[in-house]
Amino acid sequence: QVHLVESGGGLVQAGASLRLSCAASGRILSSLHSGWFRQAPGKEREVITAIDWTGGMTYYSDSVKGRFTISKDDAKNTIYLQMNSLKPEDTAVYYCAAGGGTWPRVKYNYWGQGTQITVSS
Repeated sequence: QVHLVESGGGLVQAGASLRLSCAASGRILSSLHSGWFRQAPGKEREVITAIDWTGGMTYYSDSVKGRFTISKDDAKNTIYLQMNSLKPEDTAVYYCAAGGGTWPRVKYNYWGQGTQITVSS
């Protein structure tokens, strides 16, 4: 019902900034909650940020709070992740996801394929 495609990944230096985009097709994101997850080698997938369907409520994990910002553009059916002050420990595959449920208990039914972020020291 929803197809998500991430873009904007790559190799950057510590302290750099990067902006990820997640373009959706099919069901529009305006009616869904969305979020960003990441998975580092040998680690479990973790949610790092989320935004509710209205765009008025957000969540950030302690590891990224103050450095990352999630946003959405319903007209473009796209969500974004602005990443500042990147650290080597941010190195991971980043996934966008969307779903329903009652905020903040989001049920992520739709997932992108992931994009690699590598931060060098």
